[in-house]
Amino acid sequence: NIQAMVFGNMGPTSATGVAFTRNPSTGAKQLYGEFLVNAQGEDVVAGIRTPQPLTEAARKEAGETAPSLETLMPETFGELTRIFDLLERHYRDMQDIEFTVQEGTLWMLQTRAGKRTTAAAFRIAVELAEEGILSREEALMRIEPGALDQLLHPTIDPDAEKRIIATGLPASPGAAAGEIVFDSDEAEALKAQGRSIILVRIETSPEDIHGMHAAAGIVTARGGMTSHAAVVARGMGRPCVCGASALKIDMAAGTLMANGRTFRKGDLITIDGTAGEIIVGAVPMRQPELSGDFATIMSWADGVRRLGVRANADTPRDAEAALSFGAEGIGLCRTEHMFFEEDRILAMREMICATDEAGRRKALAKILPMQRADFKQLFEIMGERPVTIRLLDPPLHEFLPHEDREIAAVAQALGISPATLKARVTELHEFNPMLGFRGCRLAIRYPEITEMQARAIFEAAVAASKRTGKSVTPEVMIPLVAYRTEYDLLARVIRETARAVEAESGTKLSYLIGTMIELPRAALKAAEIATGEDGAEFFSFGTNDLTQTCIGLSRDDAAPILASYEEKAIFEVDPFVSIDRDGVGELVAIGTERGRKVNPDLKIGICGEHGGDPRSVAFCHETGLDYVSCSPFRVPVARLAAAQAAISSNAAARDKD
Repeated sequence: NIQAMVFGNMGPTSATGVAFTRNPSTGAKQLYGEFLVNAQGEDVVAGIRTPQPLTEAARKEAGETAPSLETLMPETFGELTRIFDLLERHYRDMQDIEFTVQEGTLWMLQTRAGKRTTAAAFRIAVELAEEGILSREEALMRIEPGALDQLLHPTIDPDAEKRIIATGLPASPGAAAGEIVFDSDEAEALKAQGRSIILVRIETSPEDIHGMHAAAGIVTARGGMTSHAAVVARGMGRPCVCGASALKIDMAAGTLMANGRTFRKGDLITIDGTAGEIIVGAVPMRQPELSGDFATIMSWADGVRRLGVRANADTPRDAEAALSFGAEGIGLCRTEHMFFEEDRILAMREMICATDEAGRRKALAKILPMQRADFKQLFEIMGERPVTIRLLDPPLHEFLPHEDREIAAVAQALGISPATLKARVTELHEFNPMLGFRGCRLAIRYPEITEMQARAIFEAAVAASKRTGKSVTPEVMIPLVAYRTEYDLLARVIRETARAVEAESGTKLSYLIGTMIELPRAALKAAEIATGEDGAEFFSFGTNDLTQTCIGLSRDDAAPILASYEEKAIFEVDPFVSIDRDGVGELVAIGTERGRKVNPDLKIGICGEHGGDPRSVAFCHETGLDYVSCSPFRVPVARLAAAQAAISSNAAARDKD
């Protein structure tokens, strides 16, 4: 190829510049760029001379005295405008262009698709579709679902100076600044004083829920992308950095050592949950803003996607957030999170420490009205949308204190000796709780727990339906099932409780009973679990635990293993972030196929954190699932990803034809 050499430094009728056909920050349809008279391209970017604005409007807005290209070279500016429009229509996207004017003649040097902010991407996609340049489906495919985090959470100002002291896993997106606090009770107290705090823990447990609610952000030294801290933080919309193993946390001394520095309680830090960074001091941030273009794109996505999108929501606040982001129901309500409120944890501990069924039932009777009120609120908020409630899942020891000071205080409140309580804690201790006495195993030994929860669900459904006038159909989910007999034993308790509530209320109940598929055996024996009139009526794949049990990798201890496995290309991506298609994915596909073979109407979804990952959402679409469920703040991501999966699938089908 032979190319002409052109020069912008040939005198006052020559120039060089860089331009975008639309504003890359806002997406507005206006020329955006700068130029220099009598200069070459490197002069524009080198910063040796101050460039001049292209348009007169930009000059006035910036308060510049040097003339704009529009004024200085009006004919060239007019031709440039015409060519910009031509290039944008030809390439069907916003363009980033370099040009030179040599002695009054305009030369185009290069053009390419321009980089843009997420907000600009939404506006440009919508306007290109409205101008007829793109179809709506093409517009949807132009937006990266993962980039939505920039619109839904605060982000660190890209121009801000950052002094990073440690890095960890980007467990929950967004950014927050606040005082270091090591104790959840103190976090709650400081929040009540109007102070912004960052909760720093070695790892979190369900006992930290109130502190996590109070915190602006959360940091843990241990744990992975699906650890307790990560899952809860995502559900709350809090930024979180997990597995920051370089942090040396001394809880007793109230100190944090990182990168050769010591930080104490009350010191200011900033965390970036999107990048997994912990930063010294309070760093400037940008607050999220949702535009009308966001709503337009979401409505177009909803018109295209086949997959339903629900949210994992445990509280009324979660449910309201989920609806605001477009969730079509609740795919997972984790009832255990309801037990950690201060006014009910004591009753839960009383139940755990009871020595016989009568004692347990006495304590459960105290919990029943609390659970019923919780469920009633959720049903009222969600209306006729589906609500899937998982029965009690975690091991009982998680509800008990473990430090001597707390043991003494709880023992006094329960009216038992510290020795008795400590003995119960020791009795419930397990070496591997994730595979221990939890889920349906717990309920089979203590069916009165399932009975209480089922009664709370059904009484709440009756009350909510009477109050709202809407039909409520709860979906009751039995966790950790591996055998059909496990399912049958607990489904029988649920049905008997339903009949009792129907008789007492004079109301005919509508409900479904299903199971969480989180063990490989359950996926392989899906046909057995779903077969017959009394078989499971829905499956929800709990892909967090299914990944653990399939790969044999603890999500709480995975960080150092993941780092080396990704480095050695054993894992292309963290399997707790994006579903392992060849292993875990095959179990999901097997379970779906075998379950539907015996029950074609079997409703199937996933409720693990993969429900908000775009690649995993695409897999769910391809596998024929009915819905995905994810944290409320990931719902828009899932909606867009589901639409893109449908568009790609339809395009592939057309190509085959």
